[in-house]
Amino acid sequence: MATMLAPHFSLDEFIFSRTAARIGLSNQPDPASLENLSRMANVMESVRTILGDRPILITSGFRAPPVNSAVGGASNSGHLTGLAVDFICPGFGTPREICRALVPRIDELSIDLLILSYDQFVHLELAGSGQPRRLVQTMDRNGTRNGIA
Repeated sequence: MATMLAPHFSLDEFIFSRTAARIGLSNQPDPASLENLSRMANVMESVRTILGDRPILITSGFRAPPVNSAVGGASNSGHLTGLAVDFICPGFGTPREICRALVPRIDELSIDLLILSYDQFVHLELAGSGQPRRLVQTMDRNGTRNGIA
């Protein structure tokens, strides 16, 4: 039976990595990251509600350091501590439409960083401590970051 972190989100959804599975890496969170993942799952429940209670597909959640390295993740990635998630919600719309729906709710959700990544997925990150920065960006294939248009 799956360990549920929130009504619509399981631990497995947040820790599954195709890369880890393909090359045989463990992707198990430490206790602090597991606590962050529970917090993230609750935020994602609110995101799901904002998106009309449509199913969300998590494409990347927690990444253990070897997994993060294998996927070319940033050394300071929020994925390393369970504070970042990449996702899509095809039943709602494009990643750009998702970001446009979330931007007005950024304070309510305590989002630290919201990125429309390559027009392919949404990256949502929570602050580890302190006040969230409330940053909203678009990342293109060149790594350029701007506001969401």
